[in-house]
Amino acid sequence: MKKTHLSYNAELTANAKTNRKTANSPELKLWYDALSRKKLDGLKFTRQKPIGNFILDFYCSSLLLGIEIDGDSHARQVKYDNERTRRLNAIGVKIVRYTNREVMRSFVGVCDDLFKQVKIRKEELKK
Repeated sequence: MKKTHLSYNAELTANAKTNRKTANSPELKLWYDALSRKKLDGLKFTRQKPIGNFILDFYCSSLLLGIEIDGDSHARQVKYDNERTRRLNAIGVKIVRYTNREVMRSFVGVCDDLFKQVKIRKEELKK
């Protein structure tokens, strides 16, 4: 897969660095147990990646795929999350979302679904 460079707001770099240092348990679990060191289908993911005016929890540049792990606060910001996803989709980034609860209580299910989403995304990009 080809790497694609997307522009980002450079002012978000410091926030992304802070987010990496203060990651919550579900984010750390997904990172260390599934995404780091090319564990998922040999794909490289990065943590807390600025894209446009947003910071994605995880990002795979070769697939233009972002993964968001939503905590309880996201239940109060559905409209914002939907707009954010719409804007990222508009520049070609597909967003996959899981909740903190899903990651911690059904990790194998999340990984299975994520693998399926990667496969779907690869097919989408072939077209």
